[in-house]
Amino acid sequence: MSEGKDKNKNKRNFKDNLVARGEDARTVRKIVAIVILSLLIVLVVGGISGYTYVKSALEPVDPGNEQGVEVEIPLGSSTSGIAEVLEKSGIIKDSMIFRFYIKFKNESGFQAGNYTFTKAMTLDQIIESLKSGRIIKEPVHRVTIREGLTIDEIAAIYADKLPISEEEFLEKVNDPDYVNQLMQKYPFLTEDILNPELRYSLEGYLFAATYDFYEESPPITTIIENMLDKTQSVLGQYMDAINEKGLTIHEAVTMASLVEKEAVTEDQRKKIAGIFYNRLDAGMRLETDPTVQYAKGIHTEKVLLKDLEIESPFNTYRNDGLPIGPISNFSQNAFEAGINPEETEFYFFLHDGQGNIHYAETFEEHLVNKNQHIQ
Repeated sequence: MSEGKDKNKNKRNFKDNLVARGEDARTVRKIVAIVILSLLIVLVVGGISGYTYVKSALEPVDPGNEQGVEVEIPLGSSTSGIAEVLEKSGIIKDSMIFRFYIKFKNESGFQAGNYTFTKAMTLDQIIESLKSGRIIKEPVHRVTIREGLTIDEIAAIYADKLPISEEEFLEKVNDPDYVNQLMQKYPFLTEDILNPELRYSLEGYLFAATYDFYEESPPITTIIENMLDKTQSVLGQYMDAINEKGLTIHEAVTMASLVEKEAVTEDQRKKIAGIFYNRLDAGMRLETDPTVQYAKGIHTEKVLLKDLEIESPFNTYRNDGLPIGPISNFSQNAFEAGINPEETEFYFFLHDGQGNIHYAETFEEHLVNKNQHIQ
């Protein structure tokens, strides 16, 4: 009896084992199927994504953007170096894809030099330009904004050169919502520019340079942001120096505007910047005439005694320290002088009307210079 029971038990165990192995096998098959299906999905999705990415990289970066971008291709650049420069400048989307495209098309003979590309250009147009060494896009408008100009004066120049009005330009730079958008895009535009006593939030920040436009009617936002891009490229070089000088960006820009309005040559600017800092350190007022003219709102050949009493946060004859903001735009040279002034013993200076500046250490010496050189 015991032997029979054992045989039955063994049969049941054998059957259970078969069932268990069958279930394990089905489980394994399911897992394998899921893994294979997942891999296929990954491959398909990856293939589609890869195809989409490559296709996108072969197209223009921004087909509707005809704004010129200046790009320098250094002498001796390899195709890899050229591709990296183009990607960094935003002219192509992917340098590796560009290199593969060049190899596939068997293109070579690219020339070093300064180019003006647009983000709307195709890869073939870019390649053709690099091979011929010529600029494909010629500007429709070229506008020079010189240093020492106020926003009102800048608006008048653009209204003369482009199909926009002064009112349209000024309305845009005065638009609070737009200014807030710009502050998000350009970190150098700090809360200081929101002071309600400023005439324009962007006064002083629209950089002096020559600007090329590749559209017949460029948007005012493009005009403004081109100028701010230039300001950003210049200020970015001096952030450490600004901090070392103990200035805010707004103070540095304000100082640069004063230096710009008071001097012409590099030597003059450095010396006058040194005088301004001497006066600030000594607790003296800056007493610089261009701030009075800005406070008046009009430029006059001479500043009269009564003008010195104008009540304005820009009038440095009535207020201590720097004015509340810039009084004009500035050149890079003036900005450098403002953060790296000459160490000098002078505290006074005056212009003689002939382009010469006369310096003095004391007020008595300054009065002598005034009697000798001012008619």
